[in-house]
Amino acid sequence: MTRSGYTQPLITAVVIDDHPFFRDGVTRGLTQSGRIKVLGEADGGRSGLELIRRETPDVAVVDYQMPDLNGIEVVRIAARDSLVTRILLLSAVTDPAVVYEAVQEGAAGYLSKDAKRSEIVEAVTRVAAGDTVVPPELAAGLVNQIRMRKSSDVPVLSERERQVLEGFARGLSIPQLAAELYIGVSTVKTHTQRLYQKLGVSDRAAAVAAAMRLGLLD
Repeated sequence: MTRSGYTQPLITAVVIDDHPFFRDGVTRGLTQSGRIKVLGEADGGRSGLELIRRETPDVAVVDYQMPDLNGIEVVRIAARDSLVTRILLLSAVTDPAVVYEAVQEGAAGYLSKDAKRSEIVEAVTRVAAGDTVVPPELAAGLVNQIRMRKSSDVPVLSERERQVLEGFARGLSIPQLAAELYIGVSTVKTHTQRLYQKLGVSDRAAAVAAAMRLGLLD
């Protein structure tokens, strides 16, 4: 409570992670901070998006690697649908290319899963206030990625776009790719259209040919 007697409202959050032990730890850490109210949990990207839409929290703490939709796909859909919730990704993956893609797609922050609970609480607080949070140990790699990509004419493909491209190179159809990647046909079609736009083509054969010319396929 402040001197004037006004109590600052709690930041609202949801936690989305397919590992129950880690999810529970993050929830307890946020709740015990006394600054954040956790409105709910989800164990996957699709159920997480439903939770975000239902609860409209200030911040969603989202795992990057999940079996249905990964964290970046959750970020992308949230941005596409103009959801007001800001998304903080937690990941065991600290590859600068992944961090770059996350921020480019609209993530409000990116932390390693090795972060302390106090660091996660601080990141959620800053994200809720409108900041973009990338810790110093990841920021240097992010800056290098930005510089490298600005000087390159080769399009940057997301992880899913690369998987779709490699599937096309193996002769797989969109339904076959959907089954192999455990995602919907409509989702594969969305990634396919993004791939075509980046490569400047209109069909699978042209996409594979362009990718080989640009060195995107072995």
